[in-house]
Amino acid sequence: MPFQGLPVAVRDRRPAVAGAPLHCDATEYGLRGDGVTNDQPALSALVDRLGDGYAADGRARVIYCPPGIYSIRDAGTVWRSGVSLIGAGPSATRFLLSNEGNRAEPTPLAYWTTVQHGADRDRHIADCTFADFEIDGSGVGMAEYNYLAKGLGLQYVVRGTFRNLYIHHTAATGLGCDFLQDSLIEGVVVVGCGRLDNGEEMGGAGIGVGIGGWGTVERLTIANCTTLGNGTNGIFLELQKPYWPTPRGYRIIGCHSQGNRFGISDWGADGLVVSACTMIGNLEAGYDVSAQGTSGIAGRGGLLTDCVIDGNIRDGISMGNTPGPYTIRGNRISGNGAYGYHEHDLGHGYRGTAMDVVIDSNDFWGNGLDGIRIDRPMTDAVLLNNRIRNNGRQCADEYRGSGESVRYSDRSLVDRTADWPHDGHRGKVLRVGRRVAVVAANDGNELTLAPVRPDAHSAWSGDTPLPGTAYELAVAPQCRAGITVNAAFDSATVRGNRVWDNHDRRTQTHGLWITERGSFVACRVEDNDLAGNAVAATRLDTPPVGGRWDRNHGDQDWDR
Repeated sequence: MPFQGLPVAVRDRRPAVAGAPLHCDATEYGLRGDGVTNDQPALSALVDRLGDGYAADGRARVIYCPPGIYSIRDAGTVWRSGVSLIGAGPSATRFLLSNEGNRAEPTPLAYWTTVQHGADRDRHIADCTFADFEIDGSGVGMAEYNYLAKGLGLQYVVRGTFRNLYIHHTAATGLGCDFLQDSLIEGVVVVGCGRLDNGEEMGGAGIGVGIGGWGTVERLTIANCTTLGNGTNGIFLELQKPYWPTPRGYRIIGCHSQGNRFGISDWGADGLVVSACTMIGNLEAGYDVSAQGTSGIAGRGGLLTDCVIDGNIRDGISMGNTPGPYTIRGNRISGNGAYGYHEHDLGHGYRGTAMDVVIDSNDFWGNGLDGIRIDRPMTDAVLLNNRIRNNGRQCADEYRGSGESVRYSDRSLVDRTADWPHDGHRGKVLRVGRRVAVVAANDGNELTLAPVRPDAHSAWSGDTPLPGTAYELAVAPQCRAGITVNAAFDSATVRGNRVWDNHDRRTQTHGLWITERGSFVACRVEDNDLAGNAVAATRLDTPPVGGRWDRNHGDQDWDR
């Protein structure tokens, strides 16, 4: 029987159990906060004491940690229901995690998990707040990556609140909590977490939430959070079991994700709402909907609205193996190194056609390759009222250089003899012998390079090249269209879009390109303005079949 929700809490007026005060100053119960004493044993004992009190009388407790540096060494604290941890503010109250005495112990600040503690629906923790403190995970080292080396790692939480936290440089995910019901994550700043994750391990994110444990509905809001330079995702939701139904109830609002591998990812939710967020400078994609999570199930039914998705090193929006539907509406999608929107096949996960994807009223401009690129079959897609201009910025010819004019740094290449078009190499791979780096931007004679991984100082796959070392940049693709269809595209509606290039040097070659691998069957292409591209309004290597093609300004290539 599907989960129907939790009973409403009843006010409990019983007096507090003796010896378990409702509010306590941690320094009066054995914690020193001097940065030298190991405060973990005292914290663990206090949590158990107050947790026992909550179990006895139903009244939640608060541990207040005044300003200080609280050293948490060689063990995590098993958390209890009804116990909240409150500080005097990030930087004032700091929990310094380390495991010098036991390198096999991942040492989160607090955890309660299925594997370690038997957490589940019937053994959840409730009524816990974590607020107003800092977690520094830089002191945790592991011989092998361990996904438990988090800042906070709780599973099956009811009425949990995580507010005004600064979590940084943990070995695995900073705030990695799963199955959060009636919960809130707000104003959390997460920087440089997942530092031991090579990009292919479990977790390694800024804020990572496993979903599905409560059934078809989990009520969680993530609001006003900032995630910078984390190993995998800035923020992600991930369905934990492939046989669980994809759950609803999630909102990500007003968040900022920058310099992560992915900005915000939907790896298995149903109806995720992402609104008013900024996703910039991420290494793979700003927004990712795919089957890359542990369950191999992609998100579906989501709404991505009113966001700025800019300057990501590869794609702005990456859609891999979702069955659909999905709605992308009212976003600015600009300056990304490859595609603005990319529908593609990861080679695993759902292998059928993507259905009912809506791309409505977005601004696509200044992306390195195509504004919208379809590399996977789609049916009943709608492309409506988008403005798609000045894309195809990756237009520079092949280039090789070496000698006295060439200098390298950790994040740049300068060639004083070059005269490159502005951002003409954006998104390209720079090759220097066996070393590679990715171009984030360029001017006439300098390439700015993306870090080799989030929060890295260097862009290079090896050592920084010596001055004068020979390098090469590949030629740009010949066609860089506003909309490119490179797969079966059936029963789609393409209406009211304006697709053009208004630069003096136009780089967006075509308004609409149907490749030899693409097909346009029974589609409605009406009232689009395709005039003003560098080569032509349309390029139809595969002619459309059936449907309607009417009133498209600038199109003289094919007319019904």
